[in-house]
Amino acid sequence: MIIADSPSLQVEAKEAFLRLENVGKVFGKLQVLENFNLSVEEGEFVTLLGPSGCGKTTALNLIAGLLSPDSGKIYLRGRLVNDVITRKRRLGMVFQTWALFPHMNVYENVAFGLRMQKKSKEEIDKKVKAMLELVRLPSVYEKYPSQLSGGMRQRVALARGLAVEPNILLLDEPLSNLDAALRKEMQVELKRIHEQLRVTTIFVTHSQEEALVMSDRIAVMRNAKILRIGSPSTLYRDPRSKFICTFLGEANLFDGKVIDVHGSKASVKFREIVLKAQPMTPFVENCQILLALRPEMISVRKEPSPSADNSLRARIKEMIFTGNSITYYLDVAGKELVALEYQKTLEAIPKKGSEVFAEFEATAFSVLEEE
Repeated sequence: MIIADSPSLQVEAKEAFLRLENVGKVFGKLQVLENFNLSVEEGEFVTLLGPSGCGKTTALNLIAGLLSPDSGKIYLRGRLVNDVITRKRRLGMVFQTWALFPHMNVYENVAFGLRMQKKSKEEIDKKVKAMLELVRLPSVYEKYPSQLSGGMRQRVALARGLAVEPNILLLDEPLSNLDAALRKEMQVELKRIHEQLRVTTIFVTHSQEEALVMSDRIAVMRNAKILRIGSPSTLYRDPRSKFICTFLGEANLFDGKVIDVHGSKASVKFREIVLKAQPMTPFVENCQILLALRPEMISVRKEPSPSADNSLRARIKEMIFTGNSITYYLDVAGKELVALEYQKTLEAIPKKGSEVFAEFEATAFSVLEEE
């Protein structure tokens, strides 16, 4: 879908390119968004990530002008746009179903928004060809959507959204209808195109992989609000929230008590195990604490290493070999511990049922807030 038909909006103040301030939206008795705040800089790729029903698509539709907020303000390029109609916001939008016009061929689909802008025939021809080159579909002008694969249709929809040179490109789960291999390919393509054009982009998804791969920043949403926003690496390595930690990948959780503190390092008792921990968050002695440990931070060894901060005796309950990696499901004093190791050598792999040692550094832990 193309949402465009006017020159760029006048800049009235130097501030965030897009800003939503205390925005609220109610459908009937359901609060879909509540005190929703978001600022996006020009050229950023920001992802709204969260489970179904958390308000992601509603936020996108409010930015697009397809819905009006019940409270709060939306600013685009410094201008309040609450009452600015959709086509005057000059936006490009790619839907989950791509929404190509079935009676138009590829050329006509990509040219549609440009014709709405009353561009000349020469400008339209030049832009359409440039956009199809950009999405690597230079030779499908005459084909109709029904003659294209899902991946090709997705690229045409993207070319159509970019052709109008939008203020913001809005992407509403555009990869969800693709198979796994094609989704990965399109993640790379979207990242490449964004880095080339630097179009301000808001991307909606419930896939943590898509968010981590493509985003400059991720806004993690739950229950109509943004819980936290930050770079992919920051949110993954220091999630702080139990929900964010488990939503952004797999984690082993330890609910223990701090029994000793020495500087930045502490001893934490979990069941009958004493763990050495040194996360970014400081400890208080005798407090209860929730620790998270990512599977890839654990090494599985046949013999203990004298230099490891933590070396726990374990038994392999199950293991999944995928060629370049092995996921181990370990029994450590009655707790299941998941470890992920990438195969770098030809050493013999421990067998299911064998005794091993799960080793990890004190700095591998993150401290989480209970919810």
